Amino acid sequence: MKKSKAAKANHQQQNGHDLPFKFAKLLDPDVLWEKDQLCDVLHWIRQALGLVFGLMYGAVPVVGAIWIVLFLVLSSGIIYGYYAYVLKIDEEEFGGHGALIQEGLFASFSLFLPARPSPYSPFQCKTNNHANNKGESTQLRASR
Repeated sequence: MKKSKAAKANHQQQNGHDLPFKFAKLLDPDVLWEKDQLCDVLHWIRQALGLVFGLMYGAVPVVGAIWIVLFLVLSSGIIYGYYAYVLKIDEEEFGGHGALIQEGLFASFSLFLPARPSPYSPFQCKTNNHANNKGESTQLRASR
């Protein structure tokens, strides 16, 4: 089976096709990144963070601006840790810390906000319907 994988990879290289993007590249500090590639990776990591944090915040129904600020700080901290400590890149080659930390921030925030009430809404509706049904039955008994 190893021969077939090696033969397939060799065949792809001979045909002029690039090998598929490997996830190992995401954790390899020795890889040389182009600016567009790194920006795309940071953007999509941040999108995943926005979705995960939004669903987590909705499952544990938290409200208030402090939680939104906490999302922004944690998301930016994770992105900074990824490119500074995991990839060990020189941020000046890619426009500095500001450009890299900002990459995908607003798109992630706009994914975070609607994802946040998603798991919370079904429970909230069920509780409200139950409370409304109780109130209606009390009103019916009172009118009799």
